[in-house]
Amino acid sequence: MKTAPILVALILLAPPALAGSDHDRARQALRSGQVLPLAKILEKVAADVPGEVIETELEEEKGRFIYEIKLITPQGRVMKLIYDATDATLLKSREKEQK
Repeated sequence: MKTAPILVALILLAPPALAGSDHDRARQALRSGQVLPLAKILEKVAADVPGEVIETELEEEKGRFIYEIKLITPQGRVMKLIYDATDATLLKSREKEQK
């Protein structure tokens, strides 16, 4: 799996799903160790589902941080994976429907 280092850095520093104080809380959670770094999550993704990561987001839902990962499988399917940001547990996975 290839991931551009700059893209990973940008995602960690400025997750698109978080803005303002949410962004600050996410950054603080990462610095304090409340959430795992994206690199650790991507290691877990590679072990769980083969494919190429095309998008990542760090979000806070109901007081809990999650990583939302989208990838393309070797068969060309788009998968959406939801991981607990604290321990890299895969919470949900689904294949996106083809249009």
